[in-house]
Amino acid sequence: MSAPQFTALIDVPAQPAAPQQRLRRAFRAPREWLVARSPGEVKPMLDAAEAHARGGRWCVGYVRYEAAAAFDPALVTHGAHGPLACFAVFDTAEDWPADRGDAHAFDPWQQTLGDEQFAHDVERIRDWIAAGDVYQVNHTTRLRSRLRGDALAAFRALHRGQPRGYGVYLAHEDAQVLSVSPELFFDWRDGFVTTQPMKGTAARGGTPAEDEAAAAALKASEKERAENLMIVDLLRNDLSRVATLGSVRVPALFDLQALPTVWQMTSTVTATSRPGTTLAQLFGALFPCGSVTGAPKVRAMQLIRALEPTPRGVYCGAVGVLQPGGTATFNVAIRTVELTRQPGEAWQAACGVGSAITADSQVAAEADEWRHKQRFLERAAVPFELLESLRLQDGQVWLLDEHLERLRRGAAHFGHTLNETHVLTTLAELATAHPRGAHKLRLLVDAFGAVRGEAAPLQPTAVPLRAWLARTPIDARSEFLRHKTTRREAYAAFAPPAGCFDTLLWNTEGELTEFVNGNLALCLRGRWLTPAAAAGLLPGTYRARLLAQGVLQEARLTRDDLRQAEAGAFFNSVRGWLPLDLGVLRA
Repeated sequence: MSAPQFTALIDVPAQPAAPQQRLRRAFRAPREWLVARSPGEVKPMLDAAEAHARGGRWCVGYVRYEAAAAFDPALVTHGAHGPLACFAVFDTAEDWPADRGDAHAFDPWQQTLGDEQFAHDVERIRDWIAAGDVYQVNHTTRLRSRLRGDALAAFRALHRGQPRGYGVYLAHEDAQVLSVSPELFFDWRDGFVTTQPMKGTAARGGTPAEDEAAAAALKASEKERAENLMIVDLLRNDLSRVATLGSVRVPALFDLQALPTVWQMTSTVTATSRPGTTLAQLFGALFPCGSVTGAPKVRAMQLIRALEPTPRGVYCGAVGVLQPGGTATFNVAIRTVELTRQPGEAWQAACGVGSAITADSQVAAEADEWRHKQRFLERAAVPFELLESLRLQDGQVWLLDEHLERLRRGAAHFGHTLNETHVLTTLAELATAHPRGAHKLRLLVDAFGAVRGEAAPLQPTAVPLRAWLARTPIDARSEFLRHKTTRREAYAAFAPPAGCFDTLLWNTEGELTEFVNGNLALCLRGRWLTPAAAAGLLPGTYRARLLAQGVLQEARLTRDDLRQAEAGAFFNSVRGWLPLDLGVLRA
Protein backbone atom coordinates (compact mmCIF):
# COMPACT_ATOMS: atom_id res chain seq x y z
CA MET A 1 0.00 0.00 0.00
CA SER A 2 1.32 3.49 -0.82
CA ALA A 3 1.86 5.92 2.02
CA PRO A 4 -0.84 8.58 2.49
CA GLN A 5 -0.18 12.06 1.15
CA PHE A 6 -0.44 13.41 4.68
CA THR A 7 0.23 11.64 7.95
CA ALA A 8 -1.80 14.09 10.03
CA LEU A 9 -4.20 17.01 9.76
CA ILE A 10 -5.43 19.21 12.60
CA ASP A 11 -8.19 21.82 12.68
CA VAL A 12 -8.82 23.02 16.22
CA PRO A 13 -9.77 26.37 17.82
CA ALA A 14 -6.68 28.50 18.29
CA GLN A 15 -7.77 28.89 21.91
CA PRO A 16 -10.95 28.06 23.83
CA ALA A 17 -11.88 31.73 24.24
CA ALA A 18 -11.83 32.29 20.47
CA PRO A 19 -13.39 29.21 18.85
CA GLN A 20 -13.82 30.95 15.47
CA GLN A 21 -10.05 31.45 15.13
CA ARG A 22 -8.66 28.15 13.87
CA LEU A 23 -5.32 26.40 14.01
CA ARG A 24 -5.33 24.42 10.75
CA ARG A 25 -2.19 22.53 9.82
CA ALA A 26 -1.07 19.50 7.77
CA PHE A 27 1.88 17.21 8.38
CA ARG A 28 3.79 14.79 6.16
CA ALA A 29 6.31 12.08 7.11
CA PRO A 30 7.14 12.29 10.84
CA ARG A 31 10.67 12.31 12.14
CA GLU A 32 9.65 9.80 14.83
CA TRP A 33 6.75 7.71 16.10
CA LEU A 34 6.12 7.42 19.83
CA VAL A 35 4.09 4.30 20.61
CA ALA A 36 2.99 2.83 23.96
CA ARG A 37 1.75 -0.75 23.84
CA SER A 38 1.56 -1.48 27.58
CA PRO A 39 0.34 0.57 30.55
CA GLY A 40 3.88 1.04 31.82
CA GLU A 41 4.91 2.71 28.57
CA VAL A 42 2.15 5.35 28.47
CA LYS A 43 3.52 7.93 30.92
CA PRO A 44 7.09 7.79 29.56
CA MET A 45 5.70 8.20 26.05
CA LEU A 46 3.72 11.29 27.11
CA ASP A 47 6.88 12.66 28.77
CA ALA A 48 8.77 12.14 25.50
CA ALA A 49 6.03 13.87 23.47
CA GLU A 50 6.03 16.83 25.86
CA ALA A 51 9.82 17.10 25.62
CA HIS A 52 9.63 17.17 21.81
CA ALA A 53 6.99 19.93 21.95
CA ARG A 54 8.94 22.04 24.41
CA GLY A 55 11.92 21.58 22.12
CA GLY A 56 10.04 23.18 19.21
CA ARG A 57 8.34 20.26 17.47
CA TRP A 58 4.75 19.31 16.75
CA CYS A 59 3.21 16.12 18.12
CA VAL A 60 -0.13 14.75 16.93
CA GLY A 61 -1.60 11.66 18.52
CA TYR A 62 -4.15 9.80 20.58
CA VAL A 63 -4.59 8.00 23.89
CA ARG A 64 -7.07 5.11 23.86
CA TYR A 65 -9.76 4.73 26.50
CA GLU A 66 -8.06 1.47 27.53
CA ALA A 67 -4.97 3.44 28.60
CA ALA A 68 -6.81 4.49 31.78
CA ALA A 69 -5.09 1.88 33.94
CA ALA A 70 -1.73 3.48 33.11
CA PHE A 71 -2.78 6.39 35.32
CA ASP A 72 -4.77 4.52 37.99
CA PRO A 73 -5.03 0.69 38.22
CA ALA A 74 -8.54 1.11 39.66
CA LEU A 75 -9.77 2.41 36.29
CA VAL A 76 -10.59 -0.94 34.71
CA THR A 77 -11.28 -1.58 31.01
CA HIS A 78 -11.15 -4.38 28.48
CA GLY A 79 -7.82 -5.11 26.84
CA ALA A 80 -6.96 -2.81 23.94
CA HIS A 81 -6.81 -3.78 20.28
CA GLY A 82 -3.78 -1.79 19.14
CA PRO A 83 -1.42 0.68 20.83
CA LEU A 84 -2.62 2.32 24.04
CA ALA A 85 -1.18 5.61 22.83
CA CYS A 86 0.49 6.79 19.65
CA PHE A 87 2.04 10.13 18.67
CA ALA A 88 3.75 11.31 15.50
CA VAL A 89 6.53 13.89 15.91
CA PHE A 90 7.05 16.53 13.19
CA ASP A 91 9.69 19.21 12.68
CA THR A 92 7.45 21.42 10.54
CA ALA A 93 3.83 22.00 9.65
CA GLU A 94 2.22 22.93 6.35
CA ASP A 95 -0.89 24.93 5.53
CA TRP A 96 -4.19 23.10 5.40
CA PRO A 97 -4.34 21.44 1.97
CA ALA A 98 -6.91 21.84 -0.76
CA ASP A 99 -9.33 18.95 -1.10
CA ARG A 100 -8.11 16.50 -3.75
CA GLY A 101 -11.66 15.33 -4.43
CA ASP A 102 -10.82 11.64 -3.93
CA ALA A 103 -13.81 9.31 -3.74
CA HIS A 104 -15.00 7.46 -0.65
CA ALA A 105 -18.11 5.66 0.55
CA PHE A 106 -19.06 3.91 3.76
CA ASP A 107 -21.19 0.78 3.65
CA PRO A 108 -24.37 1.07 5.78
CA TRP A 109 -23.41 1.30 9.44
CA GLN A 110 -24.45 -1.66 11.58
CA GLN A 111 -25.10 -1.31 15.31
CA THR A 112 -23.73 -4.13 17.44
CA LEU A 113 -26.21 -3.67 20.31
CA GLY A 114 -29.77 -4.90 19.72
CA ASP A 115 -32.87 -3.09 20.95
CA GLU A 116 -33.74 -5.70 23.58
CA GLN A 117 -30.22 -5.77 24.99
CA PHE A 118 -30.12 -1.97 25.04
CA ALA A 119 -33.37 -1.81 27.02
CA HIS A 120 -32.04 -4.45 29.41
CA ASP A 121 -28.80 -2.51 29.91
CA VAL A 122 -30.63 0.73 30.70
CA GLU A 123 -32.75 -1.03 33.32
CA ARG A 124 -29.65 -2.61 34.88
CA ILE A 125 -28.03 0.81 35.19
CA ARG A 126 -31.19 2.29 36.71
CA ASP A 127 -31.19 -0.55 39.25
CA TRP A 128 -27.56 0.16 40.17
CA ILE A 129 -28.41 3.84 40.60
CA ALA A 130 -31.44 3.02 42.76
CA ALA A 131 -29.22 0.83 44.94
CA GLY A 132 -26.81 3.73 45.48
CA ASP A 133 -24.03 2.01 43.56
CA VAL A 134 -23.47 4.87 41.09
CA TYR A 135 -25.02 8.20 40.05
CA GLN A 136 -24.55 8.06 36.29
CA VAL A 137 -23.12 5.62 33.73
CA ASN A 138 -22.18 6.59 30.19
CA HIS A 139 -23.29 3.57 28.15
CA THR A 140 -22.03 3.09 24.58
CA THR A 141 -22.02 0.70 21.67
CA ARG A 142 -19.99 0.24 18.53
CA LEU A 143 -21.16 0.86 14.95
CA ARG A 144 -19.33 -1.01 12.21
CA SER A 145 -18.96 -0.45 8.51
CA ARG A 146 -16.50 -0.79 5.65
CA LEU A 147 -14.87 2.13 3.87
CA ARG A 148 -14.48 1.96 0.12
CA GLY A 149 -12.02 4.45 -1.30
CA ASP A 150 -9.72 7.04 0.21
CA ALA A 151 -9.47 7.34 4.02
CA LEU A 152 -8.27 10.94 3.94
CA ALA A 153 -11.24 11.84 1.75
CA ALA A 154 -13.50 10.21 4.34
CA PHE A 155 -11.97 12.40 7.05
CA ARG A 156 -12.47 15.50 4.92
CA ALA A 157 -16.13 14.58 4.48
CA LEU A 158 -16.61 13.98 8.21
CA HIS A 159 -14.86 17.27 8.89
CA ARG A 160 -17.10 19.18 6.48
CA GLY A 161 -20.07 17.89 8.46
CA GLN A 162 -18.57 18.98 11.83
CA PRO A 163 -16.36 21.94 10.82
CA ARG A 164 -16.22 23.83 14.14
CA GLY A 165 -14.98 21.10 16.45
CA TYR A 166 -11.62 19.57 17.29
CA GLY A 167 -10.74 17.79 14.07
CA VAL A 168 -7.72 15.49 13.91
CA TYR A 169 -6.64 12.97 11.28
CA LEU A 170 -3.76 10.57 11.94
CA ALA A 171 -2.50 7.69 9.79
CA HIS A 172 -0.21 5.11 11.41
CA GLU A 173 0.65 1.91 9.55
CA ASP A 174 -2.59 0.07 8.73
CA ALA A 175 -4.69 2.10 11.16
CA GLN A 176 -6.16 5.57 10.87
CA VAL A 177 -8.06 7.85 13.24
CA LEU A 178 -10.67 10.26 11.86
CA SER A 179 -11.85 12.44 14.75
CA VAL A 180 -14.22 15.40 14.41
CA SER A 181 -15.21 15.68 18.06
CA PRO A 182 -17.01 18.85 19.20
CA GLU A 183 -15.92 18.33 22.84
CA LEU A 184 -12.78 19.81 24.38
CA PHE A 185 -11.05 17.47 26.82
CA PHE A 186 -8.49 20.05 27.88
CA ASP A 187 -6.51 22.98 26.57
CA TRP A 188 -3.31 23.60 28.54
CA ARG A 189 -1.20 26.65 27.82
CA ASP A 190 1.11 28.68 30.05
CA GLY A 191 -0.10 26.74 33.08
CA PHE A 192 -3.81 27.48 32.52
CA VAL A 193 -6.15 24.51 31.98
CA THR A 194 -9.57 24.75 30.33
CA THR A 195 -12.00 21.83 30.11
CA GLN A 196 -15.46 21.94 28.50
CA PRO A 197 -17.50 18.81 29.29
CA MET A 198 -20.59 18.13 27.19
CA LYS A 199 -23.52 16.41 28.82
CA GLY A 200 -27.15 16.97 27.90
CA THR A 201 -28.40 16.57 24.33
CA ALA A 202 -31.42 17.48 22.20
CA ALA A 203 -32.03 16.97 18.49
CA ARG A 204 -31.97 20.07 16.29
CA GLY A 205 -35.42 21.19 15.15
CA GLY A 206 -36.60 20.96 11.57
CA THR A 207 -37.69 24.61 11.48
CA PRO A 208 -36.31 27.72 13.25
CA ALA A 209 -39.26 27.68 15.66
CA GLU A 210 -38.81 23.97 16.41
CA ASP A 211 -35.07 24.51 16.84
CA GLU A 212 -35.59 27.32 19.35
CA ALA A 213 -38.13 25.21 21.23
CA ALA A 214 -35.70 22.26 21.39
CA ALA A 215 -32.96 24.52 22.77
CA ALA A 216 -35.29 26.06 25.36
CA ALA A 217 -36.50 22.63 26.48
CA LEU A 218 -32.92 21.38 26.87
CA LYS A 219 -31.90 24.48 28.80
CA ALA A 220 -34.84 24.01 31.19
CA SER A 221 -34.53 20.23 31.60
CA GLU A 222 -33.77 19.29 35.20
CA LYS A 223 -32.60 15.85 34.04
CA GLU A 224 -30.09 17.23 31.52
CA ARG A 225 -28.82 19.91 33.92
CA ALA A 226 -28.36 17.28 36.62
CA GLU A 227 -26.34 15.09 34.20
CA ASN A 228 -24.15 18.04 33.30
CA LEU A 229 -23.65 19.16 36.89
CA MET A 230 -22.54 15.67 37.98
CA ILE A 231 -19.72 15.77 35.41
CA VAL A 232 -18.81 19.38 36.23
CA ASP A 233 -18.38 18.37 39.88
CA LEU A 234 -16.34 15.34 38.83
CA LEU A 235 -14.02 17.48 36.68
CA ARG A 236 -13.65 20.10 39.40
CA ASN A 237 -12.47 17.32 41.69
CA ASP A 238 -10.16 15.85 39.01
CA LEU A 239 -8.60 19.24 38.23
CA SER A 240 -7.98 19.95 41.90
CA ARG A 241 -5.43 17.13 41.89
CA VAL A 242 -3.03 19.24 39.77
CA ALA A 243 -4.36 22.77 40.43
CA THR A 244 -2.95 25.50 42.62
CA LEU A 245 -5.05 25.97 45.74
CA GLY A 246 -8.29 27.83 45.08
CA SER A 247 -7.78 28.18 41.32
CA VAL A 248 -10.53 25.81 40.10
CA ARG A 249 -13.38 27.84 38.62
CA VAL A 250 -16.61 27.25 36.67
CA PRO A 251 -16.91 30.38 34.48
CA ALA A 252 -19.75 28.95 32.38
CA LEU A 253 -22.47 26.51 33.42
CA PHE A 254 -25.18 24.96 31.21
CA ASP A 255 -24.28 26.84 28.02
CA LEU A 256 -25.93 25.52 24.85
CA GLN A 257 -23.82 24.78 21.79
CA ALA A 258 -25.56 24.45 18.42
CA LEU A 259 -23.90 21.50 16.71
CA PRO A 260 -24.92 20.45 13.21
CA THR A 261 -27.17 17.58 14.33
CA VAL A 262 -27.84 18.23 18.03
CA TRP A 263 -27.97 20.88 20.71
CA GLN A 264 -25.37 20.08 23.35
CA MET A 265 -25.24 21.42 26.91
CA THR A 266 -21.67 22.47 27.70
CA SER A 267 -20.00 23.85 30.81
CA THR A 268 -16.51 25.24 31.30
CA VAL A 269 -14.19 24.36 34.18
CA THR A 270 -10.77 26.03 34.49
CA ALA A 271 -7.75 25.90 36.80
CA THR A 272 -4.14 26.98 37.07
CA SER A 273 -1.82 23.98 37.20
CA ARG A 274 0.78 23.75 39.92
CA PRO A 275 4.34 24.68 38.89
CA GLY A 276 6.17 21.67 37.50
CA THR A 277 3.04 19.84 36.40
CA THR A 278 3.71 17.54 33.45
CA LEU A 279 1.47 16.44 30.59
CA ALA A 280 1.45 12.90 31.99
CA GLN A 281 0.32 14.23 35.37
CA LEU A 282 -2.47 16.24 33.75
CA PHE A 283 -3.65 13.13 31.91
CA GLY A 284 -3.37 11.21 35.17
CA ALA A 285 -5.73 13.65 36.87
CA LEU A 286 -8.34 13.87 34.12
CA PHE A 287 -8.28 10.73 31.95
CA PRO A 288 -10.71 9.42 30.83
CA CYS A 289 -12.96 12.47 30.77
CA GLY A 290 -15.85 12.09 33.19
CA SER A 291 -18.35 12.93 30.46
CA VAL A 292 -17.71 9.52 28.85
CA THR A 293 -17.54 7.47 32.04
CA GLY A 294 -20.12 8.62 34.57
CA ALA A 295 -19.85 9.28 38.28
CA PRO A 296 -18.18 8.26 40.44
CA LYS A 297 -15.61 7.46 37.78
CA VAL A 298 -14.03 4.32 39.24
CA ARG A 299 -17.32 2.53 39.87
CA ALA A 300 -18.84 3.73 36.60
CA MET A 301 -15.91 2.27 34.65
CA GLN A 302 -16.27 -1.05 36.45
CA LEU A 303 -19.91 -1.20 35.40
CA ILE A 304 -19.05 -0.14 31.85
CA ARG A 305 -16.68 -3.09 31.53
CA ALA A 306 -19.45 -5.41 32.79
CA LEU A 307 -21.99 -4.01 30.30
CA GLU A 308 -19.95 -3.43 27.15
CA PRO A 309 -18.46 -6.59 25.62
CA THR A 310 -15.72 -4.95 23.53
CA PRO A 311 -13.02 -2.28 23.99
CA ARG A 312 -13.95 1.28 23.14
CA GLY A 313 -10.60 1.97 21.47
CA VAL A 314 -9.77 5.55 20.54
CA TYR A 315 -13.46 6.37 21.01
CA CYS A 316 -13.89 7.95 24.48
CA GLY A 317 -10.12 8.41 24.71
CA ALA A 318 -8.41 11.64 23.63
CA VAL A 319 -7.01 12.87 20.32
CA GLY A 320 -5.03 16.05 19.95
CA VAL A 321 -1.92 18.11 19.30
CA LEU A 322 1.09 19.46 21.16
CA GLN A 323 2.36 22.69 19.62
CA PRO A 324 5.96 23.91 19.63
CA GLY A 325 6.45 25.39 23.09
CA GLY A 326 4.17 22.89 24.83
CA THR A 327 0.59 24.12 24.38
CA ALA A 328 -1.62 21.01 24.44
CA THR A 329 -5.14 20.72 22.99
CA PHE A 330 -7.01 17.40 23.19
CA ASN A 331 -10.56 16.49 22.38
CA VAL A 332 -12.79 13.91 24.01
CA ALA A 333 -12.81 11.38 21.19
CA ILE A 334 -16.50 11.24 20.39
CA ARG A 335 -17.67 11.58 16.73
CA THR A 336 -14.58 9.54 15.91
CA VAL A 337 -14.08 6.80 13.32
CA GLU A 338 -11.26 4.30 13.67
CA LEU A 339 -10.07 2.47 10.55
CA THR A 340 -8.08 -0.76 10.50
CA ARG A 341 -7.23 -3.23 7.76
CA GLN A 342 -5.12 -6.14 6.74
CA PRO A 343 -2.71 -5.48 3.84
CA GLY A 344 -4.56 -5.58 0.54
CA GLU A 345 -8.02 -5.46 2.13
CA ALA A 346 -10.62 -2.73 2.52
CA TRP A 347 -10.71 -0.50 5.58
CA GLN A 348 -12.87 -1.80 8.43
CA ALA A 349 -14.54 1.12 10.19
CA ALA A 350 -15.65 1.37 13.81
CA CYS A 351 -17.43 4.26 15.48
CA GLY A 352 -18.87 4.56 18.97
CA VAL A 353 -22.08 6.20 20.11
CA GLY A 354 -23.55 6.51 23.59
CA SER A 355 -25.26 8.59 26.25
CA ALA A 356 -25.42 9.14 29.98
CA ILE A 357 -27.91 6.94 31.81
CA THR A 358 -29.33 8.40 35.02
CA ALA A 359 -32.23 7.54 37.32
CA ASP A 360 -34.62 9.50 35.09
CA SER A 361 -33.47 7.96 31.78
CA GLN A 362 -36.11 6.37 29.55
CA VAL A 363 -35.20 3.72 26.98
CA ALA A 364 -37.02 5.38 24.05
CA ALA A 365 -35.48 8.79 24.74
CA GLU A 366 -31.97 7.37 25.02
CA ALA A 367 -32.42 5.39 21.79
CA ASP A 368 -33.50 8.59 20.03
CA GLU A 369 -30.42 10.38 21.35
CA TRP A 370 -28.18 7.64 19.97
CA ARG A 371 -29.85 7.96 16.56
CA HIS A 372 -29.40 11.72 16.53
CA LYS A 373 -25.72 11.40 17.41
CA GLN A 374 -25.18 8.98 14.52
CA ARG A 375 -26.37 11.55 12.00
CA PHE A 376 -22.85 12.97 11.63
CA LEU A 377 -22.03 9.76 9.73
CA GLU A 378 -24.90 10.39 7.32
CA ARG A 379 -23.55 13.90 6.78
CA ALA A 380 -20.26 12.38 5.62
CA ALA A 381 -21.85 9.96 3.16
CA VAL A 382 -21.85 12.53 0.35
CA PRO A 383 -20.15 15.96 0.32
CA PHE A 384 -22.60 18.84 0.05
CA GLU A 385 -22.77 22.61 -0.18
CA LEU A 386 -25.41 25.16 0.75
CA LEU A 387 -27.35 26.05 -2.39
CA GLU A 388 -29.47 29.03 -3.37
CA SER A 389 -31.33 29.32 -6.68
CA LEU A 390 -32.07 32.96 -7.46
CA ARG A 391 -33.70 34.97 -10.24
CA LEU A 392 -31.59 37.65 -11.87
CA GLN A 393 -33.83 40.02 -13.82
CA ASP A 394 -32.13 42.79 -15.82
CA GLY A 395 -29.16 42.82 -13.48
CA GLN A 396 -31.19 42.76 -10.24
CA VAL A 397 -31.40 39.80 -7.83
CA TRP A 398 -34.96 39.16 -6.70
CA LEU A 399 -35.69 38.36 -3.03
CA LEU A 400 -32.07 38.92 -2.02
CA ASP A 401 -32.83 39.55 1.67
CA GLU A 402 -34.85 36.34 1.93
CA HIS A 403 -32.10 34.32 0.26
CA LEU A 404 -29.47 35.73 2.62
CA GLU A 405 -31.65 34.88 5.61
CA ARG A 406 -32.10 31.30 4.41
CA LEU A 407 -28.34 30.99 3.88
CA ARG A 408 -27.81 32.16 7.45
CA ARG A 409 -30.21 29.53 8.76
CA GLY A 410 -28.57 26.79 6.71
CA ALA A 411 -25.07 27.81 7.79
CA ALA A 412 -26.13 27.90 11.46
CA HIS A 413 -27.82 24.50 11.20
CA PHE A 414 -24.95 22.69 9.48
CA GLY A 415 -22.15 24.56 11.23
CA HIS A 416 -20.87 26.05 7.96
CA THR A 417 -18.91 29.25 7.69
CA LEU A 418 -20.81 32.02 5.89
CA ASN A 419 -19.02 35.11 4.61
CA GLU A 420 -21.82 37.36 3.39
CA THR A 421 -19.36 39.78 1.81
CA HIS A 422 -18.11 36.99 -0.47
CA VAL A 423 -21.70 36.01 -1.26
CA LEU A 424 -22.66 39.56 -2.23
CA THR A 425 -19.48 40.01 -4.25
CA THR A 426 -20.17 36.81 -6.22
CA LEU A 427 -23.76 37.87 -6.93
CA ALA A 428 -22.61 41.34 -8.00
CA GLU A 429 -20.12 39.82 -10.44
CA LEU A 430 -22.85 37.63 -11.94
CA ALA A 431 -25.20 40.60 -12.24
CA THR A 432 -22.52 42.67 -13.99
CA ALA A 433 -21.85 39.84 -16.43
CA HIS A 434 -25.59 39.40 -17.23
CA PRO A 435 -27.17 42.87 -17.23
CA ARG A 436 -30.15 42.07 -19.48
CA GLY A 437 -32.88 39.46 -19.48
CA ALA A 438 -33.91 36.76 -17.03
CA HIS A 439 -31.34 34.31 -15.64
CA LYS A 440 -31.32 31.55 -13.05
CA LEU A 441 -28.39 31.88 -10.66
CA ARG A 442 -26.92 28.97 -8.70
CA LEU A 443 -24.99 30.10 -5.65
CA LEU A 444 -23.00 27.48 -3.71
CA VAL A 445 -21.27 27.85 -0.34
CA ASP A 446 -19.09 25.07 1.04
CA ALA A 447 -18.51 24.18 4.70
CA PHE A 448 -15.61 26.60 5.05
CA GLY A 449 -17.23 29.57 3.35
CA ALA A 450 -15.89 29.27 -0.21
CA VAL A 451 -18.45 30.74 -2.63
CA ARG A 452 -19.03 30.07 -6.31
CA GLY A 453 -21.83 30.98 -8.65
CA GLU A 454 -23.11 30.35 -12.16
CA ALA A 455 -25.83 31.78 -14.38
CA ALA A 456 -28.03 30.32 -17.12
CA PRO A 457 -30.72 31.96 -19.29
CA LEU A 458 -34.21 31.38 -17.89
CA GLN A 459 -36.76 30.08 -20.38
CA PRO A 460 -40.50 30.84 -20.02
CA THR A 461 -42.69 28.16 -18.43
CA ALA A 462 -45.92 27.07 -20.08
CA VAL A 463 -49.04 27.64 -17.95
CA PRO A 464 -51.22 26.34 -16.56
CA LEU A 465 -48.42 24.20 -15.22
CA ARG A 466 -48.87 20.44 -15.50
CA ALA A 467 -47.70 18.44 -12.47
CA TRP A 468 -48.55 15.04 -11.10
CA LEU A 469 -49.04 13.64 -7.61
CA ALA A 470 -46.36 11.30 -6.25
CA ARG A 471 -47.52 7.69 -5.99
CA THR A 472 -45.60 7.00 -2.75
CA PRO A 473 -44.84 9.20 0.30
CA ILE A 474 -41.52 10.90 0.89
CA ASP A 475 -39.67 10.53 4.19
CA ALA A 476 -40.07 14.12 5.33
CA ARG A 477 -37.85 13.77 8.41
CA SER A 478 -34.57 14.38 6.58
CA GLU A 479 -32.78 17.63 7.37
CA PHE A 480 -31.83 17.78 3.69
CA LEU A 481 -35.48 18.44 2.81
CA ARG A 482 -35.71 21.35 5.24
CA HIS A 483 -32.51 23.11 4.16
CA LYS A 484 -31.46 23.83 0.58
CA THR A 485 -28.24 22.01 -0.24
CA THR A 486 -26.70 20.01 -3.06
CA ARG A 487 -27.83 16.81 -1.27
CA ARG A 488 -30.88 16.04 -3.43
CA GLU A 489 -31.02 12.24 -3.36
CA ALA A 490 -34.25 12.24 -1.33
CA TYR A 491 -36.01 13.63 -4.39
CA ALA A 492 -34.46 11.22 -6.88
CA ALA A 493 -37.39 8.76 -6.84
CA PHE A 494 -39.93 11.46 -7.70
CA ALA A 495 -39.02 12.50 -11.23
CA PRO A 496 -42.16 13.56 -13.14
CA PRO A 497 -43.36 11.62 -16.18
CA ALA A 498 -43.10 13.02 -19.70
CA GLY A 499 -45.36 16.00 -20.19
CA CYS A 500 -45.32 17.07 -16.53
CA PHE A 501 -43.17 19.88 -15.17
CA ASP A 502 -42.88 18.65 -11.57
CA THR A 503 -44.09 16.21 -8.90
CA LEU A 504 -46.20 17.13 -5.87
CA LEU A 505 -45.02 15.32 -2.73
CA TRP A 506 -46.81 14.11 0.39
CA ASN A 507 -45.55 12.61 3.65
CA THR A 508 -46.30 9.41 5.51
CA GLU A 509 -49.08 11.18 7.45
CA GLY A 510 -50.89 11.93 4.19
CA GLU A 511 -50.06 15.64 4.30
CA LEU A 512 -49.13 17.53 1.14
CA THR A 513 -45.65 19.05 1.47
CA GLU A 514 -44.14 20.66 -1.64
CA PHE A 515 -43.11 20.14 -5.23
CA VAL A 516 -39.64 18.81 -5.93
CA ASN A 517 -38.64 22.26 -7.19
CA GLY A 518 -41.08 24.66 -5.55
CA ASN A 519 -43.81 25.29 -3.04
CA LEU A 520 -47.56 24.68 -3.27
CA ALA A 521 -50.52 27.02 -2.78
CA LEU A 522 -54.18 25.95 -2.80
CA CYS A 523 -57.20 28.22 -2.75
CA LEU A 524 -59.84 26.79 -0.37
CA ARG A 525 -63.02 28.72 0.41
CA GLY A 526 -61.46 31.87 -0.96
CA ARG A 527 -58.25 31.68 1.09
CA TRP A 528 -54.80 30.88 -0.31
CA LEU A 529 -53.07 28.28 1.86
CA THR A 530 -49.65 26.61 1.77
CA PRO A 531 -48.48 23.47 3.63
CA ALA A 532 -47.02 24.13 7.07
CA ALA A 533 -43.25 23.80 7.43
CA ALA A 534 -43.78 21.11 10.08
CA ALA A 535 -45.02 18.76 7.34
CA GLY A 536 -41.43 18.49 6.11
CA LEU A 537 -40.51 20.82 3.27
CA LEU A 538 -38.08 23.46 2.10
CA PRO A 539 -39.34 26.89 3.20
CA GLY A 540 -38.94 28.82 -0.03
CA THR A 541 -37.85 32.46 -0.10
CA TYR A 542 -40.86 33.54 -2.17
CA ARG A 543 -43.00 31.59 0.30
CA ALA A 544 -41.47 33.64 3.14
CA ARG A 545 -42.30 36.88 1.31
CA LEU A 546 -45.90 35.86 0.60
CA LEU A 547 -46.47 34.73 4.19
CA ALA A 548 -45.04 38.00 5.51
CA GLN A 549 -47.35 39.96 3.19
CA GLY A 550 -50.40 37.98 4.31
CA VAL A 551 -51.04 36.68 0.80
CA LEU A 552 -50.63 33.10 2.07
CA GLN A 553 -51.37 31.33 5.33
CA GLU A 554 -49.88 28.06 6.58
CA ALA A 555 -52.26 25.12 7.00
CA ARG A 556 -52.31 21.34 7.18
CA LEU A 557 -53.24 20.28 3.64
CA THR A 558 -54.13 16.77 2.50
CA ARG A 559 -54.96 15.04 -0.76
CA ASP A 560 -58.64 15.63 0.03
CA ASP A 561 -57.92 19.37 0.03
CA LEU A 562 -56.32 18.97 -3.38
CA ARG A 563 -59.56 17.53 -4.73
CA GLN A 564 -61.65 20.33 -3.18
CA ALA A 565 -59.39 23.26 -4.07
CA GLU A 566 -60.83 26.06 -6.19
CA ALA A 567 -57.40 26.87 -7.67
CA GLY A 568 -53.76 26.01 -7.17
CA ALA A 569 -50.29 27.36 -7.86
CA PHE A 570 -46.69 26.27 -8.07
CA PHE A 571 -44.30 29.01 -6.97
CA ASN A 572 -40.63 29.59 -6.25
CA SER A 573 -38.11 32.42 -6.27
CA VAL A 574 -36.89 31.72 -9.80
CA ARG A 575 -40.14 31.26 -11.78
CA GLY A 576 -42.53 33.19 -9.56
CA TRP A 577 -46.24 32.26 -9.28
CA LEU A 578 -47.51 29.75 -11.84
CA PRO A 579 -51.15 28.56 -11.92
CA LEU A 580 -51.66 24.79 -11.80
CA ASP A 581 -53.69 22.48 -13.96
CA LEU A 582 -55.50 20.82 -11.05
CA GLY A 583 -57.12 18.29 -13.35
CA VAL A 584 -53.79 16.58 -13.99
CA LEU A 585 -52.93 16.55 -10.27
CA ARG A 586 -56.29 15.03 -9.37
CA ALA A 587 -56.10 12.32 -12.02
